[in-house]
Amino acid sequence: MKQLTSGQIRQMFLDFFQEKGHKIEPSASLVPKDDPTLLWINSGVATMKKYFDGSVAPENPRMTSSQKSIRTNDIENVGKTARHQTLFEMLGNFSVGDYFKKEVIPWAFELLTSPKWFGWDKNKLYITYYPDDKITKELWEKAGVAPDHLIPAEDNFWDIGQGPSGPDSEVFYDRGEKYDDLAPDDPENYPGGENERYLEVWNIVFSQFNHTENGTYEPLPRKNIDTGMGLERVVSIFQDAPTNFETDLFLPIIKKTETFSDQKKYGANGEDDVAFKVIADHIRTITFAISDGALPSNEGRGYVIRRLLRRATVNGHQLGINDAFLYKLVPVVGKIMHSHYPQVLEQSDYIAKIVKSEEDRFNATLNDGIKLLNDLIETTKKANKKDISGKDAFKLYDTYGFPLELTEEYAHDRGIDVNETEFDNEMEKQRNRARNARGTKGSMKVQRDLLLDIDTPSEYVGYDELTVEKATLKDIIFNEKLVGDITASAKKAELIFDKTPFYAEMGGQVADIGKIYNQNGELVAEVEDVQHAPNGQNLHTVKIIGNLKKDDQYKLVVNREFHAGVERNHTATHLLDQSLRNVLGGHTQQAGSLVKPDYLRFDFNHFGSVTKEDLKKVEEMVNEQIFAAKPVETIVTDKESGKKMGAIALFDDKYGDKVRVVKAGDFSVEFCGGDHVKNTSQLGLFKIISETGVGAGIRRIEAVTAKPAFDYFDDEERMLNSISKTVKSPSNDETPGRVKELQEQIKKLESKQESLEAKLASQEASDMFENPVKINGTSIITGHLKNANMNQLRELSDTWRDKHASNVLVLGTGNDGKANLLVAIDEEHVKKGLKAGDLIKAIAKDIQGGGGGRPNLAQAGGKNPAGIDDALKNAKEWLAQSK
Repeated sequence: MKQLTSGQIRQMFLDFFQEKGHKIEPSASLVPKDDPTLLWINSGVATMKKYFDGSVAPENPRMTSSQKSIRTNDIENVGKTARHQTLFEMLGNFSVGDYFKKEVIPWAFELLTSPKWFGWDKNKLYITYYPDDKITKELWEKAGVAPDHLIPAEDNFWDIGQGPSGPDSEVFYDRGEKYDDLAPDDPENYPGGENERYLEVWNIVFSQFNHTENGTYEPLPRKNIDTGMGLERVVSIFQDAPTNFETDLFLPIIKKTETFSDQKKYGANGEDDVAFKVIADHIRTITFAISDGALPSNEGRGYVIRRLLRRATVNGHQLGINDAFLYKLVPVVGKIMHSHYPQVLEQSDYIAKIVKSEEDRFNATLNDGIKLLNDLIETTKKANKKDISGKDAFKLYDTYGFPLELTEEYAHDRGIDVNETEFDNEMEKQRNRARNARGTKGSMKVQRDLLLDIDTPSEYVGYDELTVEKATLKDIIFNEKLVGDITASAKKAELIFDKTPFYAEMGGQVADIGKIYNQNGELVAEVEDVQHAPNGQNLHTVKIIGNLKKDDQYKLVVNREFHAGVERNHTATHLLDQSLRNVLGGHTQQAGSLVKPDYLRFDFNHFGSVTKEDLKKVEEMVNEQIFAAKPVETIVTDKESGKKMGAIALFDDKYGDKVRVVKAGDFSVEFCGGDHVKNTSQLGLFKIISETGVGAGIRRIEAVTAKPAFDYFDDEERMLNSISKTVKSPSNDETPGRVKELQEQIKKLESKQESLEAKLASQEASDMFENPVKINGTSIITGHLKNANMNQLRELSDTWRDKHASNVLVLGTGNDGKANLLVAIDEEHVKKGLKAGDLIKAIAKDIQGGGGGRPNLAQAGGKNPAGIDDALKNAKEWLAQSK
């Protein structure tokens, strides 16, 4: 067996398929783009959906990648089994309508067995195939696999519902008898069974059918290949590791964790080993997720990060690590993965800062979780129950990060069990909520074969001209058919011209709108939308007004006012992007944008809120660039030259051989295929109108430029004029001072009113304090005050204590549809077992509210002031029954 590192293995796989004519695709962000069906990218093929369903035609139909992926559906098994992980890399090769079985199977065998490549013994390979797929079986035999190493399996058919599907073939590696953990006659002791000896390393899917909406399987117009090879598994074979965790992908993390532990070593104790593995796995996932722009929160992806971090922290406590430590593992992860993911190490300081903040916050609550668990155990024992409820155990798991096994361990030490069935039910409810949150829009589609077949050249010329006098109409699409001509009765159609000034929506910039005329100057269509067809053409969705005919020439006219507004706001997003980096730090990344003629929206990653001061700095910085009248130039070059110029690239954008670099003076340099002004002065003015959080670690700025910015200030001035008039200010300049004067007057009046109300309340209460009522030897004072609030009730309770007026005090007040109750009990009777919290809960229902508090003082609020007298009456009855 060759001695190879994980980096060498990954590169060898990519190099092999590059030699077979494949384009190496970079690993996409873990945060899916334009796919609401996925919380995370969870496989190599997840990033290829658009190619397989025909939405986009790839530049090269042969592609290969090592795609980082996250799956957390069976997180409870991480550390307990040899191969469960939340983050993994999927090596894959893909063919979109190009090669098929007769090419991919010999290639697979070559990669696995050739001395130039993996060099595995072919006798160690076992292959499963779909029983009806005789061609696959024959091709494996022809490649060199022994017939008795080929195993039919009914479940070797890949199908995720509507869309591409087909049979698949799985490759297993025989690790030898030393890994055989089953008896020879065990029914699972075979390649494909649940055992450690035969390790599945590769799945090759022959995507040849369309699973249609009505449940039938129709042959695909273009057959595809989709394969997935788990890098961690392959590395464990090369490095002869019992599990994935003893490879160079995990061991450095585990060894570093040992240095933080209290004399705990990996391999010395099975329970400790689980904790080491959980920490190593989870910190990899946390690091990569944050690197790709996700941040801890209480929902969606952010919740997954927070949950993983808490599980890792709890496992750290099991190893005797009581202080924040996970953040120190971030650079270790970065160094391990540096050869393929250099950005992780580059961002390690930023990632570590976020991780430490989360650790510190959770460590502060962890003791609360342990206290809650101890209280649950004591309560369960006092009630003579045998187990803690599954709901309570799930709360510990969900809120405090306690794994079920940890709760069970604590409980078992005290002779208590945990209701696992209830816990599982709560867990399933949570999973269903997560599934429902993802939705189904954007899932794999049935191929739109018509557009895939259209390869008509279509040039965008809108960078230089917004009117094309003569554009040839090359294709007319109506009702999913190519037609030669069309009339107004059709109402809607899709058109492709040989050239067009209309921008197709992309990169956040909306599509142009405008009109189409025939050569006689007659209006024949209105352009409502423009999108890119799978092969890159500009596909115009139009409202048909007159007659159009294929191969005729037409005049295309973009709406100039609309286009100019889009240009201004697109350039503004570039200035805003750079300003945010300058003010908030280089970690900020664009997370989305929308550029329309009347406003712009810009989403960006940032941990925490943006202060008003920072927002003001950003706004001023953008306006400085506008007022400086800096030239905006576009340079067409290659990607590497663009990077040397300092151009910012978005992680999920694909760039061809030629790229456009947009420079705004010496301030901003970005890759961009959109439209821009010629000079920053054309923006006129920039104004941020809102800044909000829209998701886990995602902030959104909405802003306007030019006339919409002027209109915004005009509206603000009108509002200020109205306020000045209302407060009777001589001028707008003096309005703030006048408002301040009025605020001070109001404050003085409120203080005087509160003082008067307190005196009235005190007068009302004076007679009450002189007339306590005795019930079974305990004195009680009750009173309904007409002129009081909760603060005054608390002050009266202090006076009551000073005077020792009675043993129990119950006061109520109500106004404006709100009711308040207060209960106070002296220390002597608290010691005898009377509790203010019990009494307040008993009477709060009379005011349609609830409350609680300490044994000697409790309060309640409600929405039924009319029930106060009943509450006071029931307080006396409660006291009578408490003896």
